[in-house]
Amino acid sequence: MQPSKNKNTDKAEPFYRLSVPKQKTSSEIINEARNVLRTLRTRRPFTPTEDQRKLFGSGSTRAPQNRPPSVFSLHASSFDLAESRPVSGVRLSPLDHKPVLVTFAKDEDSSISLPKPPADAAEVRKVSSARARLFRRNSQGNFLSAKMVSSDQNEEKLDSEEPAMMSNLCRSNDNCLAEQRSYTPFNDENRQLICNERISRLEREDFLKGTAGKFLFQLRGESDQIKKAGRSSSWPRSTGWKRRVTGLEDETRMNESEEEEIFWHIKILPILHELEKEDNIENLCLACTKLYQALNEGNMLGKRFKRRSVLLKTLYKLVDIDSDPLCLKLAKIILAMKVDGKNLLSVCKLAFKICRNEKNDYIIQNDRLLDCLLEVLRTEDLQKSNEALLYCMGAIKFMSGNAVLLNEMVNKGAVETLLQLMKQINTIKENDTYFSNLGHLLVQLTATLRNLADLPPARRQLICSGAVSELCVALEQRMNAKDVCTYIVRIFSKLSSYNDFCAALADCSRCYILFLALLNKHQKQQDLVIRIIFILGNLTAKNNQAREQFFKEKGSVNTLISLFQTYRELDLNAQKRYHERGGEGKKRPKHPSEAEDVLIKLIRVLANLSIHPSVGAALAAAHRVVELLVTVLEYKSVDDSEELVISAATAINNLSYYKVKSSAVQDKKLHIAEILLKLLMSNNMDGVVEAVRVFGNLSQYHEICDFIIQKKIYKFMIALLDAKNQDVCFSACGVLLNLTVDKNKRALLMEEGGIGKLVDCLRDFGPADWQLAGLICKTLWNYSENLTSAASYFGEDTDTLLVLLTSLLDEELALDYSLDRDLRDYNKLYWEREFKPVAEKLLDRIQSHHSFLPTVTITPF
Repeated sequence: MQPSKNKNTDKAEPFYRLSVPKQKTSSEIINEARNVLRTLRTRRPFTPTEDQRKLFGSGSTRAPQNRPPSVFSLHASSFDLAESRPVSGVRLSPLDHKPVLVTFAKDEDSSISLPKPPADAAEVRKVSSARARLFRRNSQGNFLSAKMVSSDQNEEKLDSEEPAMMSNLCRSNDNCLAEQRSYTPFNDENRQLICNERISRLEREDFLKGTAGKFLFQLRGESDQIKKAGRSSSWPRSTGWKRRVTGLEDETRMNESEEEEIFWHIKILPILHELEKEDNIENLCLACTKLYQALNEGNMLGKRFKRRSVLLKTLYKLVDIDSDPLCLKLAKIILAMKVDGKNLLSVCKLAFKICRNEKNDYIIQNDRLLDCLLEVLRTEDLQKSNEALLYCMGAIKFMSGNAVLLNEMVNKGAVETLLQLMKQINTIKENDTYFSNLGHLLVQLTATLRNLADLPPARRQLICSGAVSELCVALEQRMNAKDVCTYIVRIFSKLSSYNDFCAALADCSRCYILFLALLNKHQKQQDLVIRIIFILGNLTAKNNQAREQFFKEKGSVNTLISLFQTYRELDLNAQKRYHERGGEGKKRPKHPSEAEDVLIKLIRVLANLSIHPSVGAALAAAHRVVELLVTVLEYKSVDDSEELVISAATAINNLSYYKVKSSAVQDKKLHIAEILLKLLMSNNMDGVVEAVRVFGNLSQYHEICDFIIQKKIYKFMIALLDAKNQDVCFSACGVLLNLTVDKNKRALLMEEGGIGKLVDCLRDFGPADWQLAGLICKTLWNYSENLTSAASYFGEDTDTLLVLLTSLLDEELALDYSLDRDLRDYNKLYWEREFKPVAEKLLDRIQSHHSFLPTVTITPF
């Protein structure tokens, strides 16, 4: 070795636990401060499940008299029959006669055969009595109840024998036509349930001779197929039906009308008759299923179906039968018929009533009610139908409580639909007359989004659809509506636990202002406060820009201090009441109290903020912040409040990292050290490690080093080197490093076998942790500053240390090249920066003062 080099080496300055050069970036400071500055993790606030399904939960602040009810009665009279007419066409005048309806034979091809369990006698009596009341009282206007007319008076017998269904259809047509002619003049405005009179008897016979099963009753733009089917099956023909080049559109409409009437009588009317006479719930449900399928097949769903009013009247009457499975079928058909006004409100209430019962989730899964409800949200006018949309959204909210239905919602585009609805609501300003009512709807919508947020696909859709900005708009507009704010905050609380959404939320600059405004407005609303604090903790956990942006918002730190004071007082009062009730001997609760939980998450925000260099320095100088943290350590024990105490110690550790003028930590350093002594001697290892970390920072001050010697804390630090845990050894070694800065305290390292334990840590953790290896070498460098003989300073560990340093400085032996490239580069960076410089100096010093270096075999690590 060159003499000049040895001379420079011997005069080097001693190392400190924290040596922060002036020309370093904040990122470098953070990287070098491993296990000195730390973020905190905590549990997401627990949200209890509501005991009952209601429009508004038990915690709602909306006055019952100012909000729609969750429980109501619903009957056939709740529907408006006048609103059931089709949207186009001439209003029909009611007839005095009653059309004839005969029993049709069942069409085996069109019916659905399902097993039917034996009907319960009580259920049959219940349905029968209900049906008797509802159908008897409306018999005067019932289109489906009619006196039977003798067939031999109104029909000429057919020569050939036809299928029962076709014979009955013909008899029905004749009877109805006869009554139609006897009671009213025939014109286009008074057409009734039966086929057009223009179908003559010869045409009917021609029609019956064909194969009915071959007809294709397609009512939208398929005239060519209908024409072909007519030729192959003797379709009725007359001069009025022949296609002409002129008047093609009129002819097509006439054909569609005729086809619709035929389909009505063959497919729909028999099912309606079955609904009228059937008493068994199972059979009624089966009939409703067939009816929906038939309507869908004939393109009769919607508003343009001519006999829509007759159909809806029949369905409305069945609502009086108190059966959820039947009402589910009815609601699905009624919604598919695109009702509006009072009828839309009533059917949405019907769906709400069905979904309110959790036991109905299974039958809802097997039907398509969700499709109909989502269609209502997509198509109905927000202001005109706001109450109907409320109950529709309430039904969907109930469905979202079921895992199967929740996944189905995501697959059917519910997330996008709900966000579009929210955008519409957000356009309504506070001075609008609909603003208050739409707040009720927003409660249901945000509650549903909260449930959807549990699913990864929904979370991705929320991010891609710009949900953050819309939720922030709603939060800003509904600041006084605590329940809306709570649901939105619950959404953010859930989603901010994921990095992708947390980044999107952090990019929304106004979210910090909104959160602070909510905290100031609802300071004592624990369920709201704790979630906002949790969100802020997530935002500041990994995002340095978020830390700076929140800190710069006006009044941010004062708001946190005010909350800290409020909930510390609440916690102190709760603790006092606990002791007064003689709770000392009782087992402590497993989870922290509400006030304590707020404090835990509040301290987490402070600890995370302090990672930012300028923010951390400012907080270290904030005396009130430090005082509040210290009071937590004073009145709480780690045995009773583990997470709170450890969080407070971590926050103090982060703040103690900054050596700034007027530092509150520096002013209170001795008091902090005395308080931490209790934590250091506890049986809680996590608490011990946090206390050691704080001592690692505070031991840069001579007063603290003297305190450590006086209280024999250094012996405890040496003992911790045997912990066989990297983090524990790292923290303990940091304290010992700072102690060795003082020449008068270096000899203490030889007590309790300190040198041998440091060498063991270097051997055990060196190749896996170059920061710890460098810290050990710095400690030994300080210790050996006045080295004259290696053996006198390192004793029997001298040769072992030389071998270790030689091998660890060999790049090929020390670095694991089996690692992937990124990890290998990272490992090499820390080897070159943290370990190699000080290890080379230490090796040179020991070699220059060691008389014999034995030949050893170096094996790779």
